[in-house]
Amino acid sequence: MDAFLVSTGVVALAEIGDKTQLLAFVLAVRFRRPWPIVAGIAVATLLNHGIAASLGVFLVGLTEAGWLRWVIGGSFLAFAAWTLIPDRLDEKEVSTSGAGAFLATAIAFFLVEIGDKTQVATVALAATYHSLVLVTLGTSLGLLLVNAPSVLLGEGVARRLPMTWIQRGAALCFAALGASILVGLIGAI
Repeated sequence: MDAFLVSTGVVALAEIGDKTQLLAFVLAVRFRRPWPIVAGIAVATLLNHGIAASLGVFLVGLTEAGWLRWVIGGSFLAFAAWTLIPDRLDEKEVSTSGAGAFLATAIAFFLVEIGDKTQVATVALAATYHSLVLVTLGTSLGLLLVNAPSVLLGEGVARRLPMTWIQRGAALCFAALGASILVGLIGAI
């Protein structure tokens, strides 16, 4: 259960202000059909994070435990620094070319999430907890917890959130997780 809860919390914090949250706003404004957009986000995220978690579980079998702890711990410290860099959504990254709201969202979210910090965090979390299902479900829920309200409530609410402080809090969580792994407080590796 720790794998699910930690994965949900870490990704939810990391997702605030991320380019996929900005994409959720763009799609909500463009289509004005929130439920197909939320469904597209869910499908894309489950697929994308399922692949990422599979990679994380696979990598555990290839790497020596001593090295893996340092790689994963260092990765979370790098995520902490990466989280402090605000994302910007480039309109060229998103092409909806007449597709329905669900299909356009699923495709756009899947592609934009490739190489994103939440996807990379999913790999590291799966390697840490050795749990494909719980990490995939947790990281997907964390992403949905941030993006569904973005779609449903719109940009007006997001402008009132203190993004800088939220990003700093997320960076602190990543740093704490990385340090905990490095010093052995999280012993799943």
